[in-house]
Amino acid sequence: MKKIIGKVRQACDDYNMIQDNDKIAVGFSGGKDSIALIYALKLFQRFSPNKFELEAITVDPGFDNMNLDAAKEFLKEIDVPYTIIKTEISKIVFDERKESNPCSLCSKMRRGALNEEAKKRGINKIALGHHLDDGISTLFLSMFYEGRINTFKPVTYLDRIDITTIRPLIYITEDIIIESVKNNNLPVLKSPCPVDGKTKREFANSIVDDIANKVPYFRKRMLKAMQNKEQIQLWFKP
Repeated sequence: MKKIIGKVRQACDDYNMIQDNDKIAVGFSGGKDSIALIYALKLFQRFSPNKFELEAITVDPGFDNMNLDAAKEFLKEIDVPYTIIKTEISKIVFDERKESNPCSLCSKMRRGALNEEAKKRGINKIALGHHLDDGISTLFLSMFYEGRINTFKPVTYLDRIDITTIRPLIYITEDIIIESVKNNNLPVLKSPCPVDGKTKREFANSIVDDIANKVPYFRKRMLKAMQNKEQIQLWFKP
């Protein structure tokens, strides 16, 4: 966890993610990434040069097998206020719309519900648990399925609702998160989604892992590429 906190602090410094008097809500799914993020931010809160409030918000999509009892107990132990938003997103996505690619609509609806609740609670920043591997796989997904070179940004201001999204784990690889969660006995909630592990995201993740096993310093170089401010040299039409 020390390694994660150090990288969180570096990301916050590099991208000016946290300022004094921020009210930050972690989008908390209960999975390994969000639980590592909430724990790291809680520990970082003790010595951060900028004082901020911290809480957790879960958007419950409405799956019958979703049990948040362990999450409630954990957040109570570390003294983080917790809000659960009950929705029928799963019913809309899987039963009514019968989406062939449910992740996009589900993500959009969950993000909307999260933003709406955050706005009601006077929260000005939402922290998401995306890490470096997510950034790389998102870049690949954008190229493979959209024909674009694009990935999420460390900090995004949503002017329509006046909320900023931050991603403090962007310098951390997935293997470090897995190791930290295990070593700290954090109660990870297994995803109740019926398509978990069968998505385009999982396909992109497998490609990232495969390349990383074959190309030295792959993730480090991909991070450098995503941070490069120089003009991208591609086949622009005259």
